Amino acid sequence: QVQLVESGGGLVQAGGSLRLSCSTSGIIFGIAPMGWYRQAPGKQRELVATITTGGSTNYQDSVKGRFTISRDNAKNTVYLQMNSLKPEDTAVYYCNAKYWSSNYWGQGTQVTVSS
Repeated sequence: QVQLVESGGGLVQAGGSLRLSCSTSGIIFGIAPMGWYRQAPGKQRELVATITTGGSTNYQDSVKGRFTISRDNAKNTVYLQMNSLKPEDTAVYYCNAKYWSSNYWGQGTQVTVSS
């Protein structure tokens, strides 16, 4: 059974930082490209950042230079370090794993940035 469990969300003031974690089980983590997505109220879910099995990263333009995605294959965990947070970063953040032909999602963690 594949499980992705996000943690680390919360309430932070603009300019602050948060580190999200996504712990996985039920997959061979080292062969799974991973990503972080977010969904704000009334909006569609959007890509935030991805990381390949080899460590190559890709970011949405609005978070470049502020967010960093990383992975620890020994801990089966992917991280999202978020700095210089803005109110428009407020959303539920979801972890994603692409494993064989399927997409797997966590339950999401709320990030709220106050102005």
